[in-house]
Amino acid sequence: VQLQASGGGLVQAGGSLRLSCAASGRTFSKYVMGWFRQAPGKEREFVTRIRSAMTTDYADSVKGRFTISRDNAKNTVYLQMNSLKPEDTAIYYCAAGDGSYYVGRDSKEYNYWGQGTLVTVSS
Repeated sequence: VQLQASGGGLVQAGGSLRLSCAASGRTFSKYVMGWFRQAPGKEREFVTRIRSAMTTDYADSVKGRFTISRDNAKNTVYLQMNSLKPEDTAIYYCAAGDGSYYVGRDSKEYNYWGQGTLVTVSS
């Protein structure tokens, strides 16, 4: 599976962005898809994930502001980010984990990673 993330950019605090992650392969629907982020000088952290059954999970820091969704027909996962804050500034990575196993919030549980897209939120 190859993942291609896009949609990052510069936005003012309070604004919105939508990230996309396009996946190759015919088994996209079987993967748990996640978004992680890494801010300068910090470790990569979990943001959100969505299972094939469309159940979702969010980090407390983004709950109520971010929404993950997926379109299995288009092999694409989305991250709608609203009410952005300067602390949301980071490189955002999409990732795919084999849904045959438990795939949670640990980055080690994901098998494939996109190249990352930079989100910068100005104050």
